[in-house]
Amino acid sequence: MKPFRRPPDLTPRGKNLWSRVGLTLLAAPLIIFLLLPEAGLLARLDVDALAEALADDTLHKAVFLSLGTTFATLLAAVVAGTPLSYALARRRSRAWRWVDLLVDLPTVLPPAVAGLGLLFVFGRRGFLGGALSVWGIEVAFTPVAVVMAQSFVAVPYFLRTATIGLASVDPELELAAALDGASGRQIFWHVSLPLSWRAFAGGAALCWARAMGEFGATIIFAGNFPGRTQTMPLAVYLGLERDLNIATALGVLLLLLSFLVLFLLRSALGDRK
Repeated sequence: MKPFRRPPDLTPRGKNLWSRVGLTLLAAPLIIFLLLPEAGLLARLDVDALAEALADDTLHKAVFLSLGTTFATLLAAVVAGTPLSYALARRRSRAWRWVDLLVDLPTVLPPAVAGLGLLFVFGRRGFLGGALSVWGIEVAFTPVAVVMAQSFVAVPYFLRTATIGLASVDPELELAAALDGASGRQIFWHVSLPLSWRAFAGGAALCWARAMGEFGATIIFAGNFPGRTQTMPLAVYLGLERDLNIATALGVLLLLLSFLVLFLLRSALGDRK
C-alpha cells in the first residue's frame, strides 16, 4: 500500500495566493472549533493539582487497567481480525458481503446499545451468561467484560482498515507467488502483508485509540468499579462528581496519549506534507 502523495497544485500562479487565503479562511472556523476543547483542557490544568492527582491511587489503577485491557483488545484484534480481514478482502460472494456489512455495524451502533446487548448475552441472566454462571464463571462486571466491550466497538476499525489494505494488493502478485509454489501462508507473510503493512499499522492504532476512549458499552456491561473495571474514561466521568483535579489529570493524560499515537503513526507511515 503506497503512501498518499498530494497531487500537484494546478492553480494558476496569479490566483494561487488568493486561493490559499480563501481556503484558509473557509477552513479556519472548523480548525478552531476542533482545537478549542484541547485548549480548554490544557488551560484548566493546574500543575500543583496535577502532581497531587497523579499521586492518587485511584488514578494509578485506572491507568494500569486501561493499558492492560486495551492491549488485550489490540492483541485480540490482530490475532482474530487478520484472518477475517483477509477473507473479506478476497471473498466476493453475497454471503461475505453481508458479513462485511455486519462487522461494520458496531462502528455506527451507539455504544450504550452495544453494552446492553452484551449484557443480555453474557450477563448473569443472559442466554450464555446464565449457562456460564452454572460453572461459576462470571463475565459481566469483571475486567473480562471491559475487554469484551472494548473489542466489540474497537476491533471493527482494525478490520476495516486492514481489509482495505489487503484489497489494494495486486492479486496477480499473489497468483505469481502461487504459481512459483508458495503456500497460502507463505503468500500472506511474504507478499500480502509486506505490501499492506501500513494499513495494518493504521488499523491497529485506530483500534487501540478507540478502545482507550471507550465509555458507553463499558459502563453498562462492566460497570464503574474503581480498581476492578474503572478505566480512564470512566474515572474522568466519576471525577467530575468527586474530584475535578483527577478528571482533569486523566483528561490531559488521554489527550497526550492520543497525540502520541497519532504522531508515532504518522512518523512510521512516512507521512509527508
